[in-house]
Amino acid sequence: MRHDNYSPVPETLTPIVGQTASLLARTARGAGWVMAWRWGMRILGLISTLVLVRLIRPADFGIIALASGFMQTIDGMMTLGTEEAVIREPSPSRTFYDTAFTLNLLRGLSVTLCVALLAFPAARFFADPRLGPVLLVIACLPLLDAFSNIGAVDFRRDFAFHKEFAIMVLPKLCGIIAAISAAVLLRSYVAMLVGMGVNRTLRVVMSYVMHPYRPSLSIRAWRGLAGYSGWTWLLSVAVLVRDRIDSLLIGRLMNPAAVGLFAVGAEIAALPSTEIIEPLGRAAFSGFAAGRQERTDPAEALLRLIGFAALIGLPAGVGLSLVAAPLVRLAFGAGWEQAVPVLRVLSLSFTAMVFGHLSLHLLSAYALLGRLVGITLVGAATRLGLLLLLIPVSGLAGAATAVAAAVLLEQVLTVATALRQFGVTPAALAREVWRPVLSIAIMAATLVAAGLGWTNDTGLTALVEAALSGAMIYAAVLLTAWRLAGRPKGAEHDVLRLLRCRPG
Repeated sequence: MRHDNYSPVPETLTPIVGQTASLLARTARGAGWVMAWRWGMRILGLISTLVLVRLIRPADFGIIALASGFMQTIDGMMTLGTEEAVIREPSPSRTFYDTAFTLNLLRGLSVTLCVALLAFPAARFFADPRLGPVLLVIACLPLLDAFSNIGAVDFRRDFAFHKEFAIMVLPKLCGIIAAISAAVLLRSYVAMLVGMGVNRTLRVVMSYVMHPYRPSLSIRAWRGLAGYSGWTWLLSVAVLVRDRIDSLLIGRLMNPAAVGLFAVGAEIAALPSTEIIEPLGRAAFSGFAAGRQERTDPAEALLRLIGFAALIGLPAGVGLSLVAAPLVRLAFGAGWEQAVPVLRVLSLSFTAMVFGHLSLHLLSAYALLGRLVGITLVGAATRLGLLLLLIPVSGLAGAATAVAAAVLLEQVLTVATALRQFGVTPAALAREVWRPVLSIAIMAATLVAAGLGWTNDTGLTALVEAALSGAMIYAAVLLTAWRLAGRPKGAEHDVLRLLRCRPG
């Protein structure tokens, strides 16, 4: 099976409009379920935190956060992407599923052993003897996850994201109940470990309850998974290195307080991409993989999905930048003002992920991961160089500018690679997104002219007025431009069709 050197566009491929429209509808509905899942998990997590902080000491939260972060770093470095490999495989055999399951077990065992071996050395390094036993318990979680039913991947293959929603949210709810109950009795971090264990165990159990497949051990199809999994591992390591550069250099060249300020600004700036674009991308990966199997035109699907994402992602990202000052002030209070320029700059650059994130998933669905590794390494090197250059000169503002420039470069390279690979012209992309781009430009200019955008006013009134005015201006300009253009079958048409519950 060929991977990175595989040519993804068969010569006989022709656009199939009906199938493409159906895929778009299924992808959009799947994205809705993924967003519901993410928001459900966030809300449940917030509820859990609000209750547990009244029962458990802050130091206990710290030890769990440190242990979880340590384990997640090692876990991320060993990502194999077996589920994605199953999704993109046109007709995976039972042996293919079983091999993916076996590789997951081997990976989970490797992560567990690695974390367990490093548990007590890490406890000595961080000068906290409690960390060793906690890491030994948390080390078991990756191995437990590895026993999940690989057949549940079919929920993503078949766009049955509502079942994936159930598998993720219901165990989370039970885990929270278990953690709170244990906290009432124990009043220690052990309660949080109990909640984690219940959550992960029920998730594994539900994967078998909700899907009839019963995996067995096999490595007979390892060749079909090796290439994709190898590139996935390299990509995960490159992403991990890229994403750790910011905090390491800011902490080294400035101070820990600056790391916190930057992290807060970056986390808020990333909300449109993490809560809107990433869920759409998760569903889009299944859509692109299905389109490859159904021989639909990937170029048409990419353009329509980018148009759809731009319609909702651009106003969210630019809007955050416009109201950065009042938002930070109201959300975090006094003392966080230095996060405002970070939020203003990064939220603008992160809007480019509207285009790059979907392009990334298309390249991944067609197993072009080697190119993504190269792009990520270029982005990491650019980020490193610019941070070293700009932090000594401009502090946090320089760090934000450096990261923003690197993010934009990475997104441009990703989009350009996808467009070239699948024969899409920049003009075709422009036809899909010019109306949202024009609308957001007019919205921003109007708010700035009215003194509501990029202002230092930190009151609640300023935030509400800017948000409501911006939403109305954007919607009015967008609908006007769409009607003047003759109501083409673009993102606006797709949104209206979904709102009317009309199938593809």
